[in-house]
Amino acid sequence: MVSSEAYPRYEHSPTLNTVIMVEETLRNMDESVITVADLKRILPRKVNHNKLKVILRYLDESNKIFFSVDGISWIENSNPNMREAISQGLEL
Repeated sequence: MVSSEAYPRYEHSPTLNTVIMVEETLRNMDESVITVADLKRILPRKVNHNKLKVILRYLDESNKIFFSVDGISWIENSNPNMREAISQGLEL
């Protein structure tokens, strides 16, 4: 049995389509840093602010974005050569 604490229920749970839409928008943006307000403006569909906060928390915790005072930056690197070099690198 899985503990309910391991998977918290959010009052504003986004759908998978909404998560993918936000993720693709951030991945393909022209700017290196974008504010939440600007992100809301460029999204193809409107997203509830609380749902957007849940999505951004998920992307931050999965190391796909970096959230700072200046805004949001996409940091995930899916290049297989880079991942291999990192996995074979020396740990300091």
